Amino acid sequence: MEFDKVSLDINDGVAVVTLNDPEAMNAVSLPMLQSLREVLTILEDRESKVRAVVITGEGRAFCAGANLKNRKPADPDDPDNTVATLDVYYHPMLKRMRDLKAPIITAVNGPAAGAGMSLAISGDLVYAARSAYFMQAFINIGLVPDAGSTFILPRLIGKARAARMMMLGERVTADRALEWGMITEVLDDDKLMPAAMDLAARMAKGPTKAYSFIRKALAATWANNYDQQLELEYNLQIRASKTFDYTEGTTAFREKRPAKFEGR
Repeated sequence: MEFDKVSLDINDGVAVVTLNDPEAMNAVSLPMLQSLREVLTILEDRESKVRAVVITGEGRAFCAGANLKNRKPADPDDPDNTVATLDVYYHPMLKRMRDLKAPIITAVNGPAAGAGMSLAISGDLVYAARSAYFMQAFINIGLVPDAGSTFILPRLIGKARAARMMMLGERVTADRALEWGMITEVLDDDKLMPAAMDLAARMAKGPTKAYSFIRKALAATWANNYDQQLELEYNLQIRASKTFDYTEGTTAFREKRPAKFEGR
């Protein structure tokens, strides 16, 4: 399916969302944000039967950040101004991504800068091409990191490294990002998408509800104290233990065979 600046393909439970504006290095524009909103509606629909999501970029970049062409950041009445776009488009999109039932794999095929980096590190599992790099580019135009960066990044790599990236605007290579714990794996460029698709296919055959509950637990852990997190684990485990996949998983274990999860 083709949208404005975004494409979506769904096969065997795997949805591939491709940021598709290669001439602009897939910089995020208002049309792209509007298309992503439409794509999320499809991904949320049970009828789509999506059980794993891959997000990547077309061409040589993952996402170069916000597309500032014709942007008027000083005009609060402009629907395309920087701050309004955050509130109206980015924040609802990021929250919907957080609440998806399916796990998200980001396949970072090239530069991920600014809001593009925020999107890249929002994946549950982040695969990066060896040529990719990550950059908190906001400081270079006098802005504050946004799209969730100030929440996610310090929790991944610590305050000192996050402050360095945010305040100095330096590029971080994929290898260094892996060393710092920012991403899951680095692969040679030609192996990135095959590896990401293999992982997505594997997860699409997994216990989808359990993945969803794990996503909820991980999202809550930074706000909860220990007792609250134990309570959340307890409640999620009750829900998980009532699923078909739990019954199938335990039965398969006893019968010493691979489980055939159905995502229910």
